[in-house]
Amino acid sequence: MKRLAGALALLALLFVGLVAGALAYLQAQGVAPRALAPYLLHRTSGHNALIEAAGRVTAGTLLRLDRGSYLRQAMPPLMVGAQPQAASSEGGNARPVATVEEARRALAAAAPGDVITFLPGSYAVKGKLFASRPGSAEAPIVVRAALPGTVRIAFDSAEGFVVSAPYWRFENLGIRGACRYDDNCQHAFHVVGNAHHFIARNNTLADFNAHFKINGEKGAFPDHGLIESNTLSNTGARRTARPVTPIDLVGASDWTVRANIIRDFVKGSGDRISYGAYAKGGAQRTVFERNVVLCEEKLLGERGQRIGLSFGGGGTGKRYCRDRQCITEHDAGTMRANLVAGCSDVGMYLNSAAGTRIVDNTLLDTAGVQVRFPTSSATFEGNLVDGPIRSDAGGVVRLGENLVTPIWQLYLGRHPQRALFADSARVDLRWQEGPPRRQAGEPGSDLCGRERGAQRAFGAFEDFRQCLRAVP
Repeated sequence: MKRLAGALALLALLFVGLVAGALAYLQAQGVAPRALAPYLLHRTSGHNALIEAAGRVTAGTLLRLDRGSYLRQAMPPLMVGAQPQAASSEGGNARPVATVEEARRALAAAAPGDVITFLPGSYAVKGKLFASRPGSAEAPIVVRAALPGTVRIAFDSAEGFVVSAPYWRFENLGIRGACRYDDNCQHAFHVVGNAHHFIARNNTLADFNAHFKINGEKGAFPDHGLIESNTLSNTGARRTARPVTPIDLVGASDWTVRANIIRDFVKGSGDRISYGAYAKGGAQRTVFERNVVLCEEKLLGERGQRIGLSFGGGGTGKRYCRDRQCITEHDAGTMRANLVAGCSDVGMYLNSAAGTRIVDNTLLDTAGVQVRFPTSSATFEGNLVDGPIRSDAGGVVRLGENLVTPIWQLYLGRHPQRALFADSARVDLRWQEGPPRRQAGEPGSDLCGRERGAQRAFGAFEDFRQCLRAVP
């Protein structure tokens, strides 16, 4: 009996050693359970039934340990994203339109200070609407609905509004893609070339591959743009091999993407890799702040990789880069006070992104943050990450005060950051026992738009209840 007990103890030690070694290896390689699970499914498919069954069981266990039941309910109405109150453009020359043809004529003849207002109703548009005449800093050209929810524009074309001139502003519109095939509904807005100082505010956009496409043309780039308080979503997986990224910015600089909801951007064909928003192609000084990015809210269980926010994305062909070289994909970007959740891959990804600041973000149910390649460098302060912050292939990481979860704990089903909230599985993000706080912090607003003090909670918000919008 003593020999048997000794043998069992030795086997137990060997098993513990093997498990510890495997966890150490996975930690070193940066492989989260949610990344290992689909790999195992792929490697075991096509074998005999026993091996396939073992692969399914193992993959399912890994996903449950890592992802649990988070985000199985819809996010409640928030103070970010499109709001029922109108974004108002005062003054200007009123240009009401009641038909698609009237809208085309008004856009074609637009002058600085024009306020082109769609009257309430539904507009079915075949082909593109062009915004090619310049506004001015003192008198932008405005295209709007007087009240959110009263104007519904359906585009059956590759692109909706094509903006190629400066100082255009779009407000309060409801826009959806109405193409039979997803390949044919590419962009609600294509902001291109000389379309600098573009603004989109308080719009609701659905069912496009890239709701906003921003890029240069003939050496001109649409710099200094603002995308603020919009809701971007898709009602189903996009059956396309084309890029699926609601905000797809290439080469333009000094853009701010603020207080938007970006959700359900599933790519159902091709490489099945999609992003909520990225800036790349030699862009500079992009700011992603106070956004809620839900990779999967209603569209759950689809195959593929979904990444929240990125500087660098999947890279850019040199001829599309601002400097025609792309020595770096992005420089001097900031991600601040964002909530990113429900992603099958990392919540934030830096690919050849130099001089990045990642400050006061909350990442839940993601594979954390990845900083990749020697041309990427990032400083992290005040983030609450349900996962790791990791460097790959020479990425430079400078860590201040952050709350993170090492990869090895994810394999044991441990999620200490989620446990800080009342019930993260039901999207109840009230603090369980008060927020963990840090002393230092730069001035600015949290996710809810509240100014933060010197002593502040880790992550994107002080009190998530202040982000909730009262529903009448």
